[in-house]
Amino acid sequence: MSHSHDHADDLNLSSNTHIDQIIEQRYSRRQTLLGGVSATTAALFGTTLLAACGSDNEAPVVTVGENASTSSGRMVTLSGTAMDDKDTPEAAWAQISGPNVTMIGTGATVRFIAPAVAASTPLGFRFTATDSKGKSATADSTVTIAPAELGFTAVAKSLADRVTVPTGYTVTVLYALGDPLASGVSAYANNGTDGNFAQRAGDHHDGMSYFGLAATGTARDAASNSRGLLVMNHENISQRYLHANGATTTGGVRPEAEALKEIEAHGVAVVEVTRAANEGAWSYVQAGALNRRITPNTPMTINGPVRGNAQMRTRFSADGTQKRGTINNCANGYAPWGTYLTCEENYAGYFRRSATDNAARAAKQVTALNRNGVSQGAAGSYGWSTVTPADSASTVYSRWNASVIAGQPADGTGDFRNEPNQFGWVIEIDPYDVASVPRVRTALGRFAHEGAWPANFVAGRRPVYYLGDDSRGEYIFKFVSATPWEAADANSANRLAIGDKYLDSGTLYVARFDASGSGTWLPLTFGTGPLTAANTTYSFADQADVLINARLAGDVLGATKMDRPEWGAVNPKTGEVYFTLTNNNAAGRTLANADAANPRVYNDPKGAAAAAQRGNPNGHIIRFKEAGDNPEATSFMWDIYAFGAGSDLDATNINLSGLDATNDFSSPDGLWFARPTGVSGQERPLLWIQTDDGAYTDVTNCMMLAAIPGTVGDGGARSLSISDGTTTRTQGTFVGRNPGTQLRRFLVGPVEAEITGIDSTPDGRTIFVNIQHPGEETTTGFPTTFPSNWPANQATASATGRPRSATVVITKDDGGVIAL
Repeated sequence: MSHSHDHADDLNLSSNTHIDQIIEQRYSRRQTLLGGVSATTAALFGTTLLAACGSDNEAPVVTVGENASTSSGRMVTLSGTAMDDKDTPEAAWAQISGPNVTMIGTGATVRFIAPAVAASTPLGFRFTATDSKGKSATADSTVTIAPAELGFTAVAKSLADRVTVPTGYTVTVLYALGDPLASGVSAYANNGTDGNFAQRAGDHHDGMSYFGLAATGTARDAASNSRGLLVMNHENISQRYLHANGATTTGGVRPEAEALKEIEAHGVAVVEVTRAANEGAWSYVQAGALNRRITPNTPMTINGPVRGNAQMRTRFSADGTQKRGTINNCANGYAPWGTYLTCEENYAGYFRRSATDNAARAAKQVTALNRNGVSQGAAGSYGWSTVTPADSASTVYSRWNASVIAGQPADGTGDFRNEPNQFGWVIEIDPYDVASVPRVRTALGRFAHEGAWPANFVAGRRPVYYLGDDSRGEYIFKFVSATPWEAADANSANRLAIGDKYLDSGTLYVARFDASGSGTWLPLTFGTGPLTAANTTYSFADQADVLINARLAGDVLGATKMDRPEWGAVNPKTGEVYFTLTNNNAAGRTLANADAANPRVYNDPKGAAAAAQRGNPNGHIIRFKEAGDNPEATSFMWDIYAFGAGSDLDATNINLSGLDATNDFSSPDGLWFARPTGVSGQERPLLWIQTDDGAYTDVTNCMMLAAIPGTVGDGGARSLSISDGTTTRTQGTFVGRNPGTQLRRFLVGPVEAEITGIDSTPDGRTIFVNIQHPGEETTTGFPTTFPSNWPANQATASATGRPRSATVVITKDDGGVIAL
């Protein structure tokens, strides 16, 4: 068929009797039982029938059935039978032309995944039947492969309390809050009585990467599709569900046991997962040899230009070379030498600062604290600094008080006035070495890091990481390593040493998006332009000061303030870079500051009462193409791939991407391109979009969409009308081609949950997705009833219990590549 294929069910026609077979049977010298040879896919086929028959001394009869047409990523079945009236021949399939595929199975019926192609490509296959005397006959079939296209029916919007995926797919809960990660740790009771979260799954599952594991269970095998390590962030907590009756505060003081549980439920987890034989079910391994929790209490080493800087000195690390743990880990990244990059996002809210703290500090320190959100008078999100520990020497809780303590040394070594400077970084973890100490990669700058997405790992070229600062009005950054890539480093056993080589020295840039559709990368290099001690906004002392205060550096360089830069993704085929700009409110995105890269100011009424939501409540996805297709370049071209919007909104000025009921979305957050090791990441790579929505939740729970995007510049310039409800003006921008049917809703999550975090096995036939904080918002009825019972109710709809963040695994029932 010439139109796109919407269904993924295999269509096997080999058992049907064709008129050609009836004619052949009627005129045969014997009434031979003729079987069929058919190529089957999720498509309709044209047919070409060949037949051969003979006497006892001749080759066995072979009937070849339909030639087939399908598209990349679909599962194809070749099925044949060959019989004469006295013998049952041996049968086999072989490929005779076209791009090589891997046959699954042997004998008369085999399968293969249609390979990635850039244009329609025929593959030839030969069926051979050999009788007991060694005589054989052959017949051929051709399967023509078209370029990849989405191959599922869009999931409808939903407010149901479950994870919904398309027909033909299976979703299973794999790893949930509190699951034990070591032998001897009890099963999670999920009633608020559990402890020891240093050996349990943390909360708020977020960014995640899959690392292949060898059969030994301890060594790296990057190509493994059946055994691996899931390394994931546990960003935050749903506090009330961790305790029997919610959090306790007595006289403004938190109990130590509760605070410790909450702290340990943050951080990172390394979890072994495995698939049963014959493409069976996935499960996590409780006693996996490499299972590990990295929490806010785990010691780490500070590397790069900021190591030992005076602003990093604390009571815990007087020389500024060590830090404890990691917190508010949102998105992530990876390195091709087999390490995981966790990124610290909104750390500022965890800290307490006294109501008079500014007076105890230099003006420059106050400027830096304010710019990074560590406000005077803040109590700290969970009150951890109020704990009186049983061990009077412990600083596990007092570290969360960032106030200057009277009588302590001015250099900060007697208190934790500098503790906030130890957060907001990218941290490298070696998942294959449980004894390794994570390293803080300060060359990549300090801000509310959403993630770190790699590019340019080409021999002789300098690796690049793209970085987002997740807050309204913040910036997009990139880091260019000082060291050209050597391919042999991908297989080094000393992985963190390779990280030292590429991640501890380089240039950090911040992006300026211009009204012309071009952009410029501005270097955050001390002594360049305004980044000097003479700057009147903030006096930069050295390169370490620039990196610690990357937000202030972006301000003075004139970077473009964006609508909450969250996840990024790099197209593995084109190298083009995509970033989600999740949303902005009426205060953050106004008529006065709207620009070409953040062009919409509008109202999206919510609910029956039509409550006003002004600004850019639905967000958009921007993309850019580096000059010369070189990630090291200092200029780029950009446009906007897709604008979030309900399908009912004004198509001229709001729903600029022409979204309909199959693909409308709001607040894009997670973003990920399929791995280039599988069909879905080659030629026409698959893009996944995940949402963290508040604007559209009266219509649907959060969702995940699949897309096959075009390229920068495939649309054109657009002028739209923007309004704050009082005043209207026009704004120009650049809009990509409408996504159309190559953007579809693949998954809808449970009640009050965010969809965030995704990776796949190398072949793209299994994906892992994180479901964060189901039932987070509604408090009515706690602790006896809950707004969500997920994931207990995923398999059994009537199941009840406290909601838990969890990882799900999704496979395609026919074994094909997900979404194609």
